[in-house]
Amino acid sequence: MKILIAGGGIGGLTTALALTQFGHDVVVLEQAEALGEVGAGLQLSPNGMKVFEALGMSDRIAAQAFQPEGIEMRMGQSGRIVFDIPLGLRAADRWGAPYLHIHRADLINALSAELAERAPAAVRLGARIASYAQDGQTVTVELEDGTFVDGGVLVGADGIHSVVRRQMLGPDKPRFTGNVAWRAVVPIELLGDDLPPPTACAWVGKGRHAVTYRLRGGALANFVGVVEHDGWEVESWSGEGLLEDALADFAGWHPVILKMIRKADVLNRWALFDRPSLPRWHDGRVVLMGDACHPMLPFLAQGAVMAVEDAWVLAARLSAGGDVSVALEAYEADRQGRTAAIQAGARNNAKLFHRHNPITQLATYGPMWLAGRAAPEFVHSRNDWIYGHDVTAGLHAKPLP
Repeated sequence: MKILIAGGGIGGLTTALALTQFGHDVVVLEQAEALGEVGAGLQLSPNGMKVFEALGMSDRIAAQAFQPEGIEMRMGQSGRIVFDIPLGLRAADRWGAPYLHIHRADLINALSAELAERAPAAVRLGARIASYAQDGQTVTVELEDGTFVDGGVLVGADGIHSVVRRQMLGPDKPRFTGNVAWRAVVPIELLGDDLPPPTACAWVGKGRHAVTYRLRGGALANFVGVVEHDGWEVESWSGEGLLEDALADFAGWHPVILKMIRKADVLNRWALFDRPSLPRWHDGRVVLMGDACHPMLPFLAQGAVMAVEDAWVLAARLSAGGDVSVALEAYEADRQGRTAAIQAGARNNAKLFHRHNPITQLATYGPMWLAGRAAPEFVHSRNDWIYGHDVTAGLHAKPLP
């Protein structure tokens, strides 16, 4: 089939690659005038890397990434380690693929370069979707410039403000979580001796937490800080905040955190919203994926990876033969339970990271400290259901040429 994809982000480009590998023609309709991403890092856990391995892209991605030595938790003010569990080669041994950190722009570049090699004319830039219509065989997309594009299926990979979802289900009703997030990327060379550890590190404290990790082979440090706030509800991934506000939010915290804030050229700031589950993900020949249907709070680092998993499952189901609506129902059935469980886990972690008094901190982090020393494999095992999952195992594409 010819399949239209709304959105040229991580989910949309991965979907395009998976569909081409399964033998379909694709057209990616991207509203921006160039493919790109704002400066930020993301974590590619083994369950996502299995998809990229199946797409023949793991080496291309690893060349731009950083492999963390472990997963750890530290107290935000003192820096005291709660637990430190090794990763590195052990991640691949346990979960079947590596655990990597990568700059979003590097991942977008890798995906778009791969797609350009496989389907040189697949991406259409400056293509803003106004609406869609469908009959029994065709979906027709009208763009804001008045032109039309036809295909056999339309995939809404257009994010949390999805135009496709709005037409399908009406306006959404996001709920402000009471958390505001900061984000920055800083060259390692600017940090002197105050370097974040070479791990995926969560720093926890009263009503706030931070996550640090490295990118681009260790040349960059990524910072995300989440703080409980009332009444600040700007949901903008690219909005900017003031240095003095970020420093105030993390006053008294460890020098590693404060140094990263001070040395950041840009401090992005946005409110975190949660959204209720959707009643359905598809309508006829139109289907949603990624943030368009299951946006994630960032507290399990699975938002991008869930979109990557979606991409493979959707491509496989659309390639199994038979009726399109049956294929889309199967995709939805495959994905709804898992993504809902990930969403719930992320909500729970928000509470875990923000214990407000010493008693609840001791009750929470004390057992974690003991488990990290006495039973590190048990700590790893708690992530088996996430990282060990392999959506490619029973849903195969034809081999790469």
